Amino acid sequence: MGGAIFDLDTTQRLQIVEQLNTQSLTDIENSTISTNVALSDSTRSAIVFDYLPGTVQEIQTIDRLFQAANWQTTTKLGLAALEEQFKQLEQEQSPKNLHIATQGYFYGQSKNGRKVPDNARGRIIAANNLLIRSGLALTGANYAWKEEKNIDDLEDGILTAYDIATLRLPDTRLVVLSACETALGDVVNGEGVFGLQRAFKLAGVDEMLISLWKVPDTETAELMQSFYSFYLQNGDASQSLHQAQLAMSKKYRSFYWAGFVLVK
Repeated sequence: MGGAIFDLDTTQRLQIVEQLNTQSLTDIENSTISTNVALSDSTRSAIVFDYLPGTVQEIQTIDRLFQAANWQTTTKLGLAALEEQFKQLEQEQSPKNLHIATQGYFYGQSKNGRKVPDNARGRIIAANNLLIRSGLALTGANYAWKEEKNIDDLEDGILTAYDIATLRLPDTRLVVLSACETALGDVVNGEGVFGLQRAFKLAGVDEMLISLWKVPDTETAELMQSFYSFYLQNGDASQSLHQAQLAMSKKYRSFYWAGFVLVK
């Protein structure tokens, strides 16, 4: 899943609602928008979510690698990178491998009296539930992120760690969160880190590839291509990450590749 179109106007979002009311989710086609979006290279985290062209290339490249290795794959790109699509995963056998390339967010404990905006972002910043303060942005996320309310009958596109923790993904061996700061969370004494990694563990996932800081779009796509090239040969995520990072270290300084870690 990748290439999310974070900025959709009201008309486009209502068209998605119509599609969801008349078609099954599996019929929503991959579609990216090539105009009226910022195609600048960016880190995969933002106060307002910017379109990430590298995530489209990343998913398409990974898809070709898996198909060449005779794996069955399903991609959700652009307008199809919906929160509804993600939540449908638990209705069928969950995928063995799940890769999400998008924008991520994490907010630590808010200071008392801090003024927050009256929108989804403000409610997330001020949330008492630790699993709400970290998450991923999917198609349409900027509308709720910036405005006061979401459109009825449509998910807001902001996939919180709490949302993920309520799902069941027992057949999923590996989740790769190709986004910023997906390893971060609030630390609770005696209970560990509350964030995306805990959420996916609660959902039943075996291991996760996640990031410690704001990762760059273009180089992250390159790292992921290298990672899966090794992974499809040896089936070992830890070894594959090491090999991919070693290869990247010969071309880039550590900021561009060292932010990703594997947790089990």
